[in-house]
Amino acid sequence: MSISISGVGVGYSGYNSPFTRRVKDNPSGAAIAQKHLSQINGYNQGTRSAENGRNLANTADGALSSIHDSLQRMRELSVQASSSAIYSDSDRAGMQKEVDQLKKHIEYVAKNTQFNQINLLDGSMADLHLALNPSGGGMEIQTSNATLEALGIADYDLTGNFDIKKLDDAISKVSDARGSYGSVSNALEYSSSVSSISALNATASKSNIEDMDIGQYVSDKKKEDIMRQYQYFTLNSQTAMQKNMVSMLLG
Repeated sequence: MSISISGVGVGYSGYNSPFTRRVKDNPSGAAIAQKHLSQINGYNQGTRSAENGRNLANTADGALSSIHDSLQRMRELSVQASSSAIYSDSDRAGMQKEVDQLKKHIEYVAKNTQFNQINLLDGSMADLHLALNPSGGGMEIQTSNATLEALGIADYDLTGNFDIKKLDDAISKVSDARGSYGSVSNALEYSSSVSSISALNATASKSNIEDMDIGQYVSDKKKEDIMRQYQYFTLNSQTAMQKNMVSMLLG
């Protein structure tokens, strides 16, 4: 495939810039350009990693929000059950049935919240590393444990002696975890923006090295065409003169 500018044909590879210099034209620049390309690919991957990391953090936060709601409802029921002058043991037994359902929901969410088959809230995973720059460096995402055991409410029961402070501690743990994921999401949003800008700058720098000066290229090509036409004209003139001289000598 080729394209033409002002009547000058220019080759196009289909991958690089249509006007990319050949390696032999600038060998040292070509080596630098390849380094820029590695950086560009690294920054682009860093942007994708940051976006995936934000999706992971948002998934975890959404699940923790659901756990938060369940804990708040459990606390509401606990305060209600504390009024012994109003509610009987059978009343508290009925409240406990709802508490048991809420606990099942918390445990289910904690053990089944995943991102790309990675468990996020059951304590089974170590901290997750996200590569955000061309060298593979980045940040760690601290995973959480929101199971009933980790929250300290596995045996919470309104029909016996219960301590609302246990729920307050559990709510505080979930709040801290949500705050951590929120901070991660904000940091990754910033990192994604920085990587995108860095990739654009590196691309511009690579382009400056590899892409030819089109105006100069067209000018040089026109000069070459003129010189070829002049040489052709001169050759034809010399040939014609030689023929005339031969004709005069033979005549």
